Amino acid sequence: MIEVKNLSKRYGAHIAVKDASFTISKGEIVGFLGPNGAGKSTIMNILTGYISLTSGSATIGGFDIVDHPEQAKRHIGYLPEHPPLYLDMTVREYLNFIYDLKKVKFPKKPHIDEICKLVSIEDVENRLIKNLSKGYRQRVGVAQALVGNPDVLILDEPTVGLDPKQITQFRKLIEALGKHHTVIVSSHILSEIQAVCKRILIINDGEIVADDTADNLAKNLSSDHTLNLRVQGPQAEIEKTLLGIRGVLSVKCLGVVEKGSLDFEIEPEETADVRKDIFNRLSDRKWPILEFTTEEMSLEHIFLRLTDGKFTVPTKKTAKKNTEVEFTSSILDSNKEDDE
Repeated sequence: MIEVKNLSKRYGAHIAVKDASFTISKGEIVGFLGPNGAGKSTIMNILTGYISLTSGSATIGGFDIVDHPEQAKRHIGYLPEHPPLYLDMTVREYLNFIYDLKKVKFPKKPHIDEICKLVSIEDVENRLIKNLSKGYRQRVGVAQALVGNPDVLILDEPTVGLDPKQITQFRKLIEALGKHHTVIVSSHILSEIQAVCKRILIINDGEIVADDTADNLAKNLSSDHTLNLRVQGPQAEIEKTLLGIRGVLSVKCLGVVEKGSLDFEIEPEETADVRKDIFNRLSDRKWPILEFTTEEMSLEHIFLRLTDGKFTVPTKKTAKKNTEVEFTSSILDSNKEDDE
């Protein structure tokens, strides 16, 4: 659905994006992460046709954004960070205006009604946009992106101004749209990206430094994850036993968390898998293991490590579609009108 090859953007001597390449398939929900000035918004603006590229190519739905901009844009619904709303229009008037602007062929009233229901703005569709709360304005922005039922939805900071309940509803909507649409979500809220997106692209200094799931990124970034152990037994003997296992660098007792047991933090050597030996040694001594987990890196740690300039990982496209949420609205239907 989206194919970007060796994309670069220069502003004089400044390189905003350098040789970015990635492919996003239909049905994927992909998160864009990057610090301010990393080039994330530049890539999104190129994909939507708002700015030109310097070199490389970007294809949307089989149409090059430079050679066939009108056809490519028909496949895109875009929600900017600050939605371009006409405040003196009612919600219905504004969506009708967007419908006419996009030259949509679906029956107007049923199509707009369906979108309003989908994003839960039916109760405010006759109110002036300037009188709406920030959260409702954001929903109207999402609604305008859905007009015309585009194949690709590009959402820039989509949960800004939404309360926790609305954010939860919005997550479900994105997951449902991802069944039949390609969805790109850009956000500075790392927990939101991790909750919604199955695949993450991290951009730093104009380059894509990671392209994978959060779990795979954590595994690829570090092979020496800390092990957390909860066990019943004498502290000194447990520590001595653990330190006697080949591959264990250090053992730290964290004290009592659960009555009758002790928690330990174990740091193994790089590439060493000591889990089986730990289990066998403690079992031989009949010290019950109540909990044994690997402390994986959080998305925040991944983001910080990849954007400090010291770490890189191979790009890898792995994503699984979420199939848990069901919507019956035809807005989610993958059948599209033919391009003229």
